[in-house]
Amino acid sequence: MLRLLSEKGLIVLSLILVVPAGFYSKFYSGPAADWVNNSLGGVFYEIFWCLLIAGLFPSTSPKRIAGLVLAATCGLEFLQLWHPPFLETLRRHFIGSTILGTTFSPSDFPYYFAGSVAGYFWIMKIRTHP
Repeated sequence: MLRLLSEKGLIVLSLILVVPAGFYSKFYSGPAADWVNNSLGGVFYEIFWCLLIAGLFPSTSPKRIAGLVLAATCGLEFLQLWHPPFLETLRRHFIGSTILGTTFSPSDFPYYFAGSVAGYFWIMKIRTHP
């Protein structure tokens, strides 16, 4: 069945899987909940952005996409050190805090790297799909 899907179709299907998994990681309450809520979600976050950009800009190389996503999310992590009123207003809402984050944590960077690498390989797999 997957062979019948185009590259765009596979990206959409992938996003349909990744988005709920990413949101679920924010609400998970089982074993290692703190780690899942605050760290593992970063992997899904990176994969989501890699897939979205691959879908919107299909001629962009997976390597470039992963690098740009990694740079942007690392920049957003550093942005969490800045607390002007307009950013604090955005961060008070679930989507704002999910996208922008609320607290700088250097321990998030390995998960951003892992997610970007996973996003790179995910895009490569989609693009080499028969």
